[in-house]
Amino acid sequence: MRSLWSRLLALWIMLVISGAATAYLLFESFQQTANARVARSEELVARACRDIADRYQFFVSGWTGGPLDDRLKQELTSLVQIALSSAIGVEGGIWQAGSGSLAYAFPSYEGTGPKTDLPAAELNTIRDVNAEAVRSGRPAGRQQPARSQVLLVHACPLRGPLQGVTAWTMTRAFTAEGPAYTQLLTGLLVLALTIFGSAIWLARVLLSWSRKIAVLEKALGKSEFGSVDLPKLPRTGEPELDRLVDALNQTGERLALEQHRASTAERLAAVGRLSAGLAHEIRNPIAAMRLKAENALAANDGARKTTALQAILQQVARLDTLLRNLLQMTQAGELKSTEVELASFLESTIEPHRELAAANGLSLETGTAGPNNPLPRFDPSQMQRALDNLILNAIQSTPAGGRVVVDARRQHDHLLLSVTDTGAGVSEEMRERLFEPFATARAGGTGLGLAIVREIARAHRGEARLAHTERGARFEIEVPWQTS
Repeated sequence: MRSLWSRLLALWIMLVISGAATAYLLFESFQQTANARVARSEELVARACRDIADRYQFFVSGWTGGPLDDRLKQELTSLVQIALSSAIGVEGGIWQAGSGSLAYAFPSYEGTGPKTDLPAAELNTIRDVNAEAVRSGRPAGRQQPARSQVLLVHACPLRGPLQGVTAWTMTRAFTAEGPAYTQLLTGLLVLALTIFGSAIWLARVLLSWSRKIAVLEKALGKSEFGSVDLPKLPRTGEPELDRLVDALNQTGERLALEQHRASTAERLAAVGRLSAGLAHEIRNPIAAMRLKAENALAANDGARKTTALQAILQQVARLDTLLRNLLQMTQAGELKSTEVELASFLESTIEPHRELAAANGLSLETGTAGPNNPLPRFDPSQMQRALDNLILNAIQSTPAGGRVVVDARRQHDHLLLSVTDTGAGVSEEMRERLFEPFATARAGGTGLGLAIVREIARAHRGEARLAHTERGARFEIEVPWQTS
């Protein structure tokens, strides 16, 4: 799937290609126009040169020759003036090899007065073209292109009593002036503005959309640890994005409503399970106490009554323990978070359990806590109570010669506490309801220890879970590194 970036970039590339192609066509059109202008100017100077030749032939008809005096040159100048009078922009004259210019005129010159001097800058070119016409005996021409114009010089031999005489004409074809050149510049300017304008516009669109999408990504990434609620997204001002934002916000509201309903149903189901378990746990001691009391009343033996009272007290103690655990699970209390040094926290946590572990033939150890900078923040007393439950379960589930390891380490922005044992592990049927109240596979257990662990983890905005291990069991508590 191609992204919006790639599609807009492809559009911009297409604009650049089309603009370049159009600019090339405009330039080629201008070049053809300029070439046509040069061709017309070349034809103009050639025709003007023939006009001078025709008038010269009429002038020398019946003339046998004479001295090249000022009077003759004046007449030849008048001849050239008349021949070029209709050739706008064309200057020319009559040239003789060895003598140079015999006549020169530029009747269409737009200066303040008539131009009578030969153009000094082009004099060598004029001399060379006339020499070539004399040498070949036929018309000769030359083009000298410059940045904005092309110089055209044409020469044709003249027949008559004078030897080595040629007529020459000259004009300039301007290739970078006129309507065509203006149209070319206008077209190229419009193309440049279109392409650069579209590039800037697309860049602004992409940048604006990227920033607004980044804002939405940041807003979506602000979800609390363990929360599945969609955050309230801010509107961006872009109609297309705002439609998506509104849809997401509405979806989030429906999701929150459904989650609330599911949570309510789950709490009701949990209350039902808790009530059923609590009724079962209370009914058994009550039934035992009732039986003992009835037997004591029916018997006249004092020792038997004493034994019955002791059994009743044991059942009362069991009920007291059950109720105390229930209160611990449901009334975790307000967190008192503080900075905790993990190594000393782990040592103080396992210390009360060392004798029990040694009595069961187990090794109780702490893992490597690693560097703690900054120190983690959590409620050490509640977290120690959660670890106590996990450690006791591990000790009771691990056979002699086994090993129990309590570890704490940083994982990204979270604190990971774990208790690992080398016991038989947890059966598959117990995994799904492991943290539910009264769920236990151990005889004599109340099934509230892991439920208390989960409630303490959730109070820290974290979670408790059973991790996968090749051997034994590994329980983990993951909470934010800095719990508020």
